[in-house]
Amino acid sequence: MAAVAVLRAFGARGPMCLRRGPWAQLPARFCSRDPAGAGRRESEPRPTSARQLDGIRNIVLSNPKKRNALSLAMLKSLQSDILHDADSNDLKVIIISAEGPVFSSGHDLKELTEEQGRDYHAEVFQTCSKVMMHIRNHPVPVIAMVNGLATAAGCQLVASCDIAVASDKSSFATPGVNVGLFCSTPGVALARAVPRKVALEMLFTGEPISAQEALLHGLLSKVVPEAELQEETMRIARKIASLSRPVVSLGKATFYKQLPQDLGTAYYLTSQAMVDNLALRDGQEGITAFLQKRKPVWSHELA
Repeated sequence: MAAVAVLRAFGARGPMCLRRGPWAQLPARFCSRDPAGAGRRESEPRPTSARQLDGIRNIVLSNPKKRNALSLAMLKSLQSDILHDADSNDLKVIIISAEGPVFSSGHDLKELTEEQGRDYHAEVFQTCSKVMMHIRNHPVPVIAMVNGLATAAGCQLVASCDIAVASDKSSFATPGVNVGLFCSTPGVALARAVPRKVALEMLFTGEPISAQEALLHGLLSKVVPEAELQEETMRIARKIASLSRPVVSLGKATFYKQLPQDLGTAYYLTSQAMVDNLALRDGQEGITAFLQKRKPVWSHELA
């Protein structure tokens, strides 16, 4: 599929390691060639952790002491966790969450000083942009689970996810203008998630919006009490994981492909996608199961 081809072009099969956790069904050995190691000392822990069970991969931003800033090391670690076995049928959905009271404060400003230089700055923003595009082009849905503040590139990360669930204590902002660095790259994802005038007010003033305001404007899918956040996010993830991976993957790719098109082109593309969907083994299995009044048995195979 096109989405898988994009991931392969970005290097989805490159070396990657995931920390062993209570859900871990993944390699736990340390990979010295892991690109996520770039930009951090070998003795430092990885700034993200990941675990997977029953088709659900949980990726956690794990540097609360630095407000889960999207440093270059954090971005590369996140990128590796997202792309690991992206085309495996064992992966059905990804959840991105964070430790501590801040989901992510955005880029690490210490990396954006004059001493780092233009080339380093370019690498930071290019890597961040790739991470956001990996989420968009990934063959499985990506869910942001937010419990706290998400600012600048952290807000960009939330806006880039396919689904976003937040606690009622969360808030969102693009405050770069206040420190002399306009949130131009966060604005790309933000402007595709909320109305233009809402995005521009956030970008021009840097003032935060509440979770309820974010829900109203389309930045979030759902707002729940903090105590219910994990349960509700997992409910959505389990539902997606129970469905046919190739059907969901084709649907996601088609949804984003038709969005920028004119109405006629959009219907042409989606009509072709419906025909392609029917040619999938799971497409026929689902219809047959419905007609036979039984639960479908998904093969998760493309052919």
